[in-house]
Amino acid sequence: MPRHIPQTTSIKLEPHQVILKPLVTEKGMHRSTRCNAYAFEVNRLATKQDVKHAVEELFEVKVLKVHTQNRKGKPRRTRMRFGYTKDWKKAIVTLDAEHRIELF
Repeated sequence: MPRHIPQTTSIKLEPHQVILKPLVTEKGMHRSTRCNAYAFEVNRLATKQDVKHAVEELFEVKVLKVHTQNRKGKPRRTRMRFGYTKDWKKAIVTLDAEHRIELF
């Protein structure tokens, strides 16, 4: 039985295709003031290197590290039908101490 070998995608994403939207939550605002870390919803095909490059290019900051999470969709119900919200990818980006991102 052959082992599963992960395939890499040859798709090159532009920075505006990688970062879909910033995640503005209470926890995210606390993280941005205390740890200088910001959360974004990113393209599911994007790698950590893609996210780092996109944030540095779009916001002109220095990125120290990137953490990513694959989030599962939640079950939802409308009348008699059941479904799920879409799966998505979250990236938490930690910046250098002298850089900030002004979301508002």
